[in-house]
Amino acid sequence: MNDLTRDSDRILSESKALVRDNREGGRHRRAPSIGQGSAKAKRDHLMKKVRNLVIAVAVIWLGAGVAGAIFSGIGFWGVMAVVVATAIATAIFSSYPKIKTPKRADINKGNVQQMVGRTELWLEAQRPALPPPAAQIVDDMGVQLDALGLQLEGLDQDHPKAREVRSLVGEQLPQMIDSYQRIPAHLRKEERAGATPDQQLTDSLGKISGEIDSITRQLAEGSLDDLAIKHRYLDYKFGEGAQTSPQLEHKN
Repeated sequence: MNDLTRDSDRILSESKALVRDNREGGRHRRAPSIGQGSAKAKRDHLMKKVRNLVIAVAVIWLGAGVAGAIFSGIGFWGVMAVVVATAIATAIFSSYPKIKTPKRADINKGNVQQMVGRTELWLEAQRPALPPPAAQIVDDMGVQLDALGLQLEGLDQDHPKAREVRSLVGEQLPQMIDSYQRIPAHLRKEERAGATPDQQLTDSLGKISGEIDSITRQLAEGSLDDLAIKHRYLDYKFGEGAQTSPQLEHKN
């Protein structure tokens, strides 16, 4: 009896640890998200897994309750069966389904803002295979893609800047990383035409990063101008040189 109780406690403890580990990114790899877009996709995926787990556990315990009502109790072994079934459901639904990394061919589909989020997820999956300087640029690029995604909200899909982003982020960026990954690992540090493939990749990523920042600034110019106009209006209306309204003077 005591051994069974200890086993059930151990199973529940391990299942709780498994849920906690998966919430933090998995037992084998807990790499942080490079941006809010990919982080949101992971949170949404986690919530679906939690929902599935809650439903499964509820069904198990509801079934046990119905069985207990019909048979006037389920006994010790019935309780143990419910505990084991709960632990198994926890292990399964906390691990599956796995979050899917967007396929290379699917990155540049649909809304341009959604494309930016898919690119973040795809870049995260490629990051471990990149040289450290290039991986650092990818990490920083996540923040840039978040800012770009905000500026793309509500933008016409046929806007010149939307097409420019689709070409840069959805085509040129993944194509360049694909080209690098097709190079055998032992050749990536061999110099050719004045630079190694590692150096060429890092340099190219740096240029794309700069272009992403430039496009984001261009898209934000309208908001910056609008803010400046409002600031000038308020300064004119309520600044030091503005006249105080008669009502306010009377109150003073």
